[in-house]
Amino acid sequence: MKREKILVVDDEEDILELMDYNLAKEGYMVTCVHTGEEALAGVKSEFYDLIILDLMLPEVDGLEVCKMLKNDSETAHIPIIMLTAKAEDTDIIVGLELGADDYITKPFSPKVLIARIRAALRREKKKILKDTGIITIRDLVINPARRQVFVKNKLIELTAGEFNILYLLAQRPGWVFTRNRIIDAIKGEGFAITDRSVDVQIAGLRKDLGEGGRYIETVRGIGYKFKG
Repeated sequence: MKREKILVVDDEEDILELMDYNLAKEGYMVTCVHTGEEALAGVKSEFYDLIILDLMLPEVDGLEVCKMLKNDSETAHIPIIMLTAKAEDTDIIVGLELGADDYITKPFSPKVLIARIRAALRREKKKILKDTGIITIRDLVINPARRQVFVKNKLIELTAGEFNILYLLAQRPGWVFTRNRIIDAIKGEGFAITDRSVDVQIAGLRKDLGEGGRYIETVRGIGYKFKG
């Protein structure tokens, strides 16, 4: 069974130790950091299933970290539970409006925190199953919410442009997309880009996909289609 990974952000060492002990005891993989800067750097190098974020952090505070994470398409899906010594309605409202999923005030019960974590993770799993539009075709899996692609259960690293083209084609197997249609869909109408640029992107995409590249077919003189 997959062990969920949780990032805990707090500048109080005793809180981090308490979190680490209780979450690890429940089977979670835990990473603890002390600052907002460390949190932002951490989510760029590692995938986390949930973040516990203290609001009162030095320099970059928790609300700013929350705002930055929720405004980034690559991290917006990660549930955030705010941890705060402030119980004022305004602080809680601001955090929730910025996109935080839940909050808990200090001092807190570890059992209550664990229950909140489980609830947030359940909600996220249901949302993924309902809303992400995951595409599975034989040994190829595309998860648009997390912008991940797997071929034979192996994660494939794609550029943003390559992912956008693949997801566009895969949504309509057998549909022929002209190069201009691809440009309009991923860049917007009137964007200055050449047909050759699309061909280069497709070539790179096929190379990165390896065996999965066989699903992308060239329609001579027109464009490309996805073979379902």
